[in-house]
Amino acid sequence: MTGTTITSAEVDARRRRLLFRAWHRGMREMDLLLGSYIDAHIVAWSDDEVSAFEHLMDVQDQMLLGWFVGREPVPEPYDTPLWRDMVRFHSGRAIAEGLYDL
Repeated sequence: MTGTTITSAEVDARRRRLLFRAWHRGMREMDLLLGSYIDAHIVAWSDDEVSAFEHLMDVQDQMLLGWFVGREPVPEPYDTPLWRDMVRFHSGRAIAEGLYDL
């Protein structure tokens, strides 16, 4: 996967900017984690959900990756329903793709 599957016609300018930011983080692992999640959800998100994701986008890649892999605890302001949904989304994908056997 090299980038978003969402077309410009599907979302407003605010969401287009957020899509671009999610897919162009500077760390490929974070591009894939954030980009694939936002592609799957952004069209249906409320403005509050978009705001919550924008808040996450302000966190540095190394810190976000540490949260994803459990190396560091997620601070309270970021441990939101959206964050937990993103972790579940990727856990489910990993299991479905046979990366983990539970």
